[in-house]
Amino acid sequence: MPTLILVRHGQSQWNLENRFTGWWDVDLTEKGIEEAIAAGELLAEKGLTPTRAFTSLQTRAIKTLHLAMEAAGRLWVPEVKDWRLNERHYGGLTGLNKQETRDKHGDEQVHIWRRSYDTPPPVMEPGHDYDMRDDPRYAGIDIPDTESLKLTIERVLPYFQSDIMPVLASGETVIISAHGNSLRALVKHLSGISDDEITGLEIPTGQPIVYEFDDNMVPGERYYLKDS
Repeated sequence: MPTLILVRHGQSQWNLENRFTGWWDVDLTEKGIEEAIAAGELLAEKGLTPTRAFTSLQTRAIKTLHLAMEAAGRLWVPEVKDWRLNERHYGGLTGLNKQETRDKHGDEQVHIWRRSYDTPPPVMEPGHDYDMRDDPRYAGIDIPDTESLKLTIERVLPYFQSDIMPVLASGETVIISAHGNSLRALVKHLSGISDDEITGLEIPTGQPIVYEFDDNMVPGERYYLKDS
């Protein structure tokens, strides 16, 4: 049975500091490392053994994948890294403390930037402290200057359909280690969640979500592995 496992990276340093992270490359905290290892131990305990892996180009997701796979005894599983699984780009909000941003712009405006479906944050101007345009991992990539969830879906979903679905269709058990918004994009698609409802969906760190597909590659109901 084709099976898909989605894991949001463990807690990052900027999660802990309550800052908008987006495409900036931030490492895991000690808690994040523990969450990643626990996710892999849970996979082993439940007998769910990934055979193929996909992740973003961001350290927090890559490390989460490696720590989980090591804990599950599957570190050797072939993996693909792709920028289209990156977190949503938070534009000019990148690096800002979320509470300080609320104090400055108001709760309602920040809520719109964070949770609306199609309203992106202010753009990141060239020369911004957290501009990734000179990062070698993005050479040749047209880096966005901001993204709404809608824009994030427009890069995540075509990649999922072209590169990951065929792997699933061949009968593999695929794990994707990615980010809150890139995974929300996939959950929205796979679970048929509306534009309005997806704004309220939170993906917790380090908790594997599972989809099992039937012979026609129709996904069943998603569930958290810890609840199975």
